[in-house]
Amino acid sequence: MAGAAGRVSASAAIIWHNPRCSKSRAVLALLRDAGVEPAVRAYLTDPPSRGELEGMIARAGLSPREALRADAPRFAGDAAASDAMAADPGLIERPFVSTPRGAALCRPPERVLALLEK
Repeated sequence: MAGAAGRVSASAAIIWHNPRCSKSRAVLALLRDAGVEPAVRAYLTDPPSRGELEGMIARAGLSPREALRADAPRFAGDAAASDAMAADPGLIERPFVSTPRGAALCRPPERVLALLEK
């Protein structure tokens, strides 16, 4: 939901976050600087189901292979990539952010701003 200033309400934003990742920390800081306190999902310790993973990836307009970390092994197809990420969430590129305005893999971190602007 958008607030009076056109910003996303805190309860509507979710970040799949890895606190050890500088890009993930930067996105979280950008959200907070914009007045958004997102729900933070530590996806490495609370991994998404395959359905959640595929839903987030699709909502971001990506293929499963595009959602893999750059240093992840290459997989022959999207199903194999989804299987691998579901089995090992460390293969998921981060951070993913979802708001009512959409979802994005926020690399570079400033990509998150498009999810907050009117």
